[in-house]
Amino acid sequence: MAAASTRCPPSLHLHLHRRRRPGVAVSTMIRCCEDTLGVPRRRRPTHESELAESQRFPELVTPYGASSYLPQFSHHHQPPPPPPRPRRIVLVRHGESEGNVDESTYTRVPDPRIPPLGRLHAADCGRRLHRLFSSNSDDWKVYFYVSPYRRTLETLRGIGRAFEARRIAGVREEPRLREQDFGNFQDGERMRADKEARRRYGRFFYRFPDGESAADVYDRITGFRETLRADIDIGRFQPPEDRNPDMNVVLVSHGLTLRVFLMRWYKWTVKQFEGLSNLANGGAVVMQTGEGGRYSLLVHHTVEELREFGLTEEMIQDQMWQKTARPGELNFNFITNGPSFFTHFSDYDYDAAASCFDDRAAADYDNA
Repeated sequence: MAAASTRCPPSLHLHLHRRRRPGVAVSTMIRCCEDTLGVPRRRRPTHESELAESQRFPELVTPYGASSYLPQFSHHHQPPPPPPRPRRIVLVRHGESEGNVDESTYTRVPDPRIPPLGRLHAADCGRRLHRLFSSNSDDWKVYFYVSPYRRTLETLRGIGRAFEARRIAGVREEPRLREQDFGNFQDGERMRADKEARRRYGRFFYRFPDGESAADVYDRITGFRETLRADIDIGRFQPPEDRNPDMNVVLVSHGLTLRVFLMRWYKWTVKQFEGLSNLANGGAVVMQTGEGGRYSLLVHHTVEELREFGLTEEMIQDQMWQKTARPGELNFNFITNGPSFFTHFSDYDYDAAASCFDDRAAADYDNA
């Protein structure tokens, strides 16, 4: 009976004529309630079925999920609010590895381990992170993304010893967080020549033979950043019944990769990237939400620490703005925005050009 009720009136049926063999016409009737195989069409899901589906797949009812193109929920079934952003995104460089101690290791070992000193770096980093995460409340958790190399995996295990099982929301191995590829087994003499060529050519654009440039790393980190943002938006770290504003995300990766991540997140220029210093083994950079909800390096770090890391005064001023700004807002005074790239503008021209932007431009901008 249910199937019969879905059929349309005979007046809406279509009659098609096709030839089976020369001289013989065959009439075929296709009902608009059926597909071309004569199978009754399925009706679009109702609000009730969509609600049941959303309870099974909560990520579909976020502002960035599939619900954006589904019919609006009735006032009886409002979609749940988006999950809270993680309080911190922490970037951790692996502990000292055999390759850091002796670069010739890379000529014979594709994936060096971390020796005892590197394990100490990892354990100390874990203790520091535990103190940081527990400083706000007792209801906190941590989620890890880790490069698949042995030195980062061993660092992760060393860090993890500082945490109870109930504190760890999850771990994901992420190949896009791997180190810059230098070209398989490394010949010592050739590598020294390549690094000299990189110095002359430019640290960001020089591509190692059979390997990558920092620009190549930037491209894959851009893809990872979008994955991370999507995970944040849909609450990948937090089930709907356990939404927690004290979630922390830790990326265990490599020096250049983490600097490129910061460059991509904060939209730094190539020149600004090339002025950054490498993190120490087991070192960490903390991006923490400020008053408005954006991630700033100045919530946890001091101005002096950022200067030592290589941030310029313009970059530090932008981090001050990030402390109070909201997601979706745009810092029109930052150096990477339009008029600052041109030298022929007067101060008046610069201010006038900046004022041409409005809130709609900020909403369309790739907000971080």
